[in-house]
Amino acid sequence: MSATNIDKKEKEAGAGEKDVAENVSDEVQGAAAEAAAEGADAAEAEEIPEAGQTAGEQSKEEKTPAGPDWKDLYARTLADFENFRKRTDRDREDLVKLAAKDIIKDLLATADNLALALDKAQDKEEPFVKGVQLVYDGFIKVLADHGATPIDSVGEPFDTSFHEALTQQPSDTVPEGHIITEFKRGWLLNGKLLRAAQVIVSSGKAE
Repeated sequence: MSATNIDKKEKEAGAGEKDVAENVSDEVQGAAAEAAAEGADAAEAEEIPEAGQTAGEQSKEEKTPAGPDWKDLYARTLADFENFRKRTDRDREDLVKLAAKDIIKDLLATADNLALALDKAQDKEEPFVKGVQLVYDGFIKVLADHGATPIDSVGEPFDTSFHEALTQQPSDTVPEGHIITEFKRGWLLNGKLLRAAQVIVSSGKAE
């Protein structure tokens, strides 16, 4: 083989290798470009703001802290005020009741004296006695209008919540543990004990 042919073949081989290298280089560059494009798309997707909201508005919301919930704050304040109003009304009612309690308790002595006068009267039909009875009935009504009511004790079972036992004595008619008579009448004020009744309790039949 001549030198000329050898040189020709070497040139052809060099040209082929050059073409292969160029093809490989083009493929590598294409893959790199695709990877770069995918990265750019992902970055753009992350930065896309919500619908109807610009990127500047989104950044501003992220930096600005959330304000107070005014609706919830208003509801809480309204509830606190309503509780305060109810508590104030209740305290005022208790104050009025306490003041009435002291006054009514002092007036019970007058009711006791009127009741004693009627109990000792010989002639219940006497005009003077009837007049005292009218005064007593009106006085009891006034007390009832203010929440004070008498306790009926005679013949009832003894109850330490409403009665104060002065003594015990046997009785053939009143069962044991029941009240024979009362020295001083008991009273309630708005359902609560104002004054306990002073009573004598039966110890049962005498042996």
